[in-house]
Amino acid sequence: MIRVTGIRRNGFRHLGLFVGYLIPKSFSPGINLTRSYFRFSKDIRGKTLAIRREEQSVWERRAPLAPQDVKRLVRAGCRVLVQPSNRRAYPMQSYANSGATIIEDISDADVIFGVKQVPIDSLIHNKTYCFFSHTIKAQDANMPLLDAILEKNIRLLDYERMCDDAGQRVVAFGKYAGVAGMVNILHGLGLRLLALGHHTPFMHIGPAHNYRSSGMARQAIRDAGYEIALGMMPGSIGPLTFVFTGSGNVSQGAQEVFQELPFEYVSPDMLHRVAQHGVTNKVYACEVSRHDHLIHKQTGKYNAADYEKNPSNYISIFAKKIAPFASVVINGIYWAVNSPKLLTIPDAKYLLQPASTPWLPATVGSPTLPHRMLAICDISADPGGSIEFMNECTTIDHPFCLYDAEQNKERSSFKGPGVLVCSIDNMPTQLPRESTDFFGELLLPFVPDILQSDALKPFDDHQFSSCIKGAFITSNGKLTPNFEYITELRNNNKARHKVTGNDAVGKNILVLGAGYVSAPLVEYLNRESNVTVTVASALKDEADALAKKFEGVQSVLLDVVGRPDILTNLIRTSDVVVSLLPYALHPKIAMECINSQVNMVTASYCSPEMLKLHEAAENAGITIVNEVGLDPGIDHLLAMECFDEIHSHGGKIESFISFCGGLPAPECSDNPLRYKFSWSPRGVLLNTLSGAKYMKNNEIIEIEPGYLLDSVEPKSFIPGFRLEGFPNRDSVMYKKMYDIPEVHTILRGTLRFEGFTTSMKALHKLHLIDPNPHPILHPKGPEMNWRQLICHMLGQVDTNIFYDNLKNLILRQFDGDSDQLDAIEGLGLLEEVPVFKLDTPLDTLSHFLSKKLAFEKDERDLIVLRHEVIVRWPDGKREFRGINLVTYGDNTEGGYSAMSKTVGYPAAIATKMILDGEIQSKGMVYPFKPDIYRPMLSRLRNEGIQSTEKSHNLPN
Repeated sequence: MIRVTGIRRNGFRHLGLFVGYLIPKSFSPGINLTRSYFRFSKDIRGKTLAIRREEQSVWERRAPLAPQDVKRLVRAGCRVLVQPSNRRAYPMQSYANSGATIIEDISDADVIFGVKQVPIDSLIHNKTYCFFSHTIKAQDANMPLLDAILEKNIRLLDYERMCDDAGQRVVAFGKYAGVAGMVNILHGLGLRLLALGHHTPFMHIGPAHNYRSSGMARQAIRDAGYEIALGMMPGSIGPLTFVFTGSGNVSQGAQEVFQELPFEYVSPDMLHRVAQHGVTNKVYACEVSRHDHLIHKQTGKYNAADYEKNPSNYISIFAKKIAPFASVVINGIYWAVNSPKLLTIPDAKYLLQPASTPWLPATVGSPTLPHRMLAICDISADPGGSIEFMNECTTIDHPFCLYDAEQNKERSSFKGPGVLVCSIDNMPTQLPRESTDFFGELLLPFVPDILQSDALKPFDDHQFSSCIKGAFITSNGKLTPNFEYITELRNNNKARHKVTGNDAVGKNILVLGAGYVSAPLVEYLNRESNVTVTVASALKDEADALAKKFEGVQSVLLDVVGRPDILTNLIRTSDVVVSLLPYALHPKIAMECINSQVNMVTASYCSPEMLKLHEAAENAGITIVNEVGLDPGIDHLLAMECFDEIHSHGGKIESFISFCGGLPAPECSDNPLRYKFSWSPRGVLLNTLSGAKYMKNNEIIEIEPGYLLDSVEPKSFIPGFRLEGFPNRDSVMYKKMYDIPEVHTILRGTLRFEGFTTSMKALHKLHLIDPNPHPILHPKGPEMNWRQLICHMLGQVDTNIFYDNLKNLILRQFDGDSDQLDAIEGLGLLEEVPVFKLDTPLDTLSHFLSKKLAFEKDERDLIVLRHEVIVRWPDGKREFRGINLVTYGDNTEGGYSAMSKTVGYPAAIATKMILDGEIQSKGMVYPFKPDIYRPMLSRLRNEGIQSTEKSHNLPN
C-alpha cells in the first residue's frame, strides 16, 4: 500500500511518502467531549475541589484543569479553590473569572488536584490527593514521599493508573510529551551535527518552550523541511532515519510533529537498505511495535498475551535488528519492572563503534559521522529503565547530555564522542497551555467520581468506578491491594543495593589477596565514594598496610582453605569478588560465587577447571570475567582491537606473533639472569619446564616439556633493548578464540633480556628447577651451604673439594659453556651461604632468588608487549603492523611498579564495568568483544598505559 500526502507551505508542496503501511491513526482520548455542551454524571453540588500550586520545578507551568474546566465545575455547583501562582501559564485572573476562589489555604477542599509530586511538608493530613507520584515502580527517590503519604493518612490517586477496561490510560499528557520531545530533539540534533562539523536546517529549530504554541514550533519545522527538500543537507551525513518506539499517545504526538518534514515511512525490515541507499532531501521514519523487537527467550517468537503475563521471559533484539540503522530514536514506550530493556549499556558500546561508510562523499571539511546513532529522545524518562544508560533525567535548563559509551559517562556538551540524549521528565510543561487544555479535557469527566472520596472513611465504603478505584495507591494509612507489591519491590531494591555509612546506595567489592598487584586495583576501585572495598588476606599485616593507604578500605584476615565459613560470609555480602590468589584457588572461589550468586573477576588464564563451571555460572546468572591482567589481558585487548579493525575493512590476518614480558628496567638488570623478582620466582622458574604449541605456515609445532628454552630467538623490534623470546603455552587455541580462522602463523611468547636463557639452562642442568622433593632438602635434615648443595646435585660425594675443581666439574656438566658457569657463579650459588631448605630444589631455589634478586627500593621494572600482525587486503596488498606497549614502573614514594599497574588496573576496570552494568554476559567471560575491550583500552589510556603502532607495506 502506498499513500502520498502533501503539506503546504507558502505555495510550496512537499510530499511525504508512506511505504508499506499507513501511519497509525491520530491520537484519540476515547471520550467524546464537546466544550459547548457538557453534563456531569454525578451530583457535585456542595463539593470542594482545590488546584494546588506546582512546586516541583521552576519550569512547571501546567495545571490539572484549565479555566474553562473550572467554569463547568462551578456551574455544576462545585466550589473550586486555586492556590495563587504567577508561574502558571494560565493567569490567576483567568481562574477567578471562571468562578474559582484564589486562596492560599486549601485545607477546606475534599480533594486536592495537582500535576507533579507534592513537597512532603505541603501535604495536608486526611485529604485525598491526585497527582503523578512516580512511586508505582518503587522509585527510590520518591519513597520518602510515599512514606509521608501513608503516615499522614492521605488517599492518593495516581493519574498514571487511571485505565479503562482494556488497560489503556484514560488521562495523560502523553501527546504533548511527544510533541515537545520531538521539537527538542530536532533542536538538539542541529546542535550535535554542528559540533560534528555540519550546518543543517535543524539549526533553525529552537527548544519547545521558546514557542508560544506548538503551531509556531511546527512552522519552524516546516521551514527546516523546506530547506531539506531543496537538498540543503550535507551529503556526507548520509540519510537520516528516525525510529519511533510504540504507537501510543507519546509516539503519535512526536510523529505528528515529525510529519512537518519531507518524510518517507519504511518498515523495520527496510531500515538497513535506507541507511545505505537513502537520499538526503527527505528524512525516513519507522514505527516499531513490540512484535518488531521482542522475542521469547526459548521460542524466538512474540506472543502478546503471554508477554503481558510473563514479560521477563522475553528479550529485545532492538539493538541488533533496528538500532544499528537509526540516526535518532524517539522512545515513547512505557517500561515496567521485569520487562526487557530497549537498549542496555553494552548495546550502547556496540552501537557507538566507529562507522565504516566508504560510499559517502567525505573530505576533511565535510566529514562523515562517527557512528550512525546521533541522538535519543527518551520521552518515557524512566532512569535505568528501557534506556539503561539513562541514569538521570535531563532538565529544561540542561536538556541534553552526551553519553560516552566507552567511558560510561555523561557530559554536558555537544562535542566529543557519544550519543546525544534528551530525557526531560516534564516535557509537556514546555507547552503549558495546550498541555493543560488537553489534560483537563481528559480528566474532567472523572472529577465527579473522584470528588466522592473521603479519606477518613474506609476505602471499601466508596462506590468508585473501576477506573478510579484502580488508580488509588494509598488509603487509610496503607497501600491499597493493587499496590501492595510496592513493598516487595522496595525490599528487593534494598537487597540489591548495600547502604554505605553516608546512606548513599553503594556497592561492596571483596578483594582476595593483598600482594604485589593489589594496590593499584584497590586505589582505582576506591575512587568512587559509593564503593566499599574489603581486602582479605592470609597475611593480616599485608592487608592492614594496604587498607591504611586508602581511606575507607577495610582489611580482614582470611585463610580461604582453612576457613571456608568466613570466605562464604564475605562473598555473600559482596557485589563483586576479585581474586588475586594463585590460579589453582580460582575454581574454589568461583564455586562460592556461584552458590552466592555474586560476580567475580580474575586476571589469570581461564583454566580447564574454571571452564567446567561456565554452565553453572550462567545458570546462576553471574558474570565471571577472566584474563583481564597484562598477559593474559592487555595483550587480548590490543589484539582484538587490531583484528576487528582489519576485518571491518575486509582484510585477512595471515600471521600473528605476540611476545610479552615483565622485566627489570635495563639499568637494574645487572645480574646473570637479567631478571628480578617482586613476588615468588616459582612461577617464572616452573614455566621454563613447560611445553608449548604454536602454528607456523599452517604447520603445528609442539615443544615437549623441558625443551622450551631450546626455542629461544633474539628479538630486535626495539633495537635499544637486547631481548630474546620463547613460545608460551598453547598458542593455537587462540586461532579460534580470536576468531581468525584465516591465520596461518600464530605464536604467543615470553620476552626476557638476552642472558636469561643461558642462565636458566645452567639451573636446569644442575637440576635446581626440579619440583619433586629431594631427601637432602628436607627441612629437618643436616645444615648445608649452597656450594655443598651444588656438589650433591652433581653427584659429588666429597663436598670439600677445591673451588676450582668444583668449577671444572660444573663446566663439564655444562659441556664447556663458560657463560653458563659464569651465570651460576654470578648468582652466588657457589658461595658458602646457608641453604634455607624447602623440600624441593625448585622451592629452595625460589626462596634464594626471591632474596638475592629482589627489587631494591630505588629500582624500577619494565613491561614490554609486542604484537606483530601481517595483513592481506582485498586488493592483494600485504601490510605489516607492529604494536608496542612499553611501560616503566614508578620508583618514587607511593609509586606503582609497571607490573602492578598493568595487571591491577585492567582487573579494576573490568570490576567497575561489572558494577556499572557495562558487562552483562553470564558465565565465563573473556575480554574479546568490542563492548569490553574498547572501554578498557580507553580507560587504560587515562591511566597512562598506551600502545604505539607502526606499519609498512610488504611485497605481495
